[in-house]
Amino acid sequence: MVMLIRRDDLVEVITGEDRGKRGRVLRVDRKNHKLVVEGINKVIKHLRRSRKHPQGGRIEVEMPIHWSNVLLVCSACGRATRAGARYLEDGSKVRVCKKCGAEIGRIAPPRKRYAQSEARAS
Repeated sequence: MVMLIRRDDLVEVITGEDRGKRGRVLRVDRKNHKLVVEGINKVIKHLRRSRKHPQGGRIEVEMPIHWSNVLLVCSACGRATRAGARYLEDGSKVRVCKKCGAEIGRIAPPRKRYAQSEARAS
């Protein structure tokens, strides 16, 4: 399964404590299928005093969540949706909203192999 969620995408949480909340993706860990989303899955971390943190104390940190627990928010229709992939006529690959069909962003640069030419159509 390919993860079609990128950094700086707007996502909506569909399960868990933060269900229904939206936030921007800060980091993507493709190896472990995890995302860090701004303002989602916050935990309190206790820090001992050190040179780096002379005050010490408690700070709130966003922890990673599994990518299956979020849906991409389409920029065109504004709804949380699954993302699909499609090749354009020039051979470039783009992400597509499954609900409205709008293009969300480019995945891969144009390739001759996937370009639709006049010779292939007939």
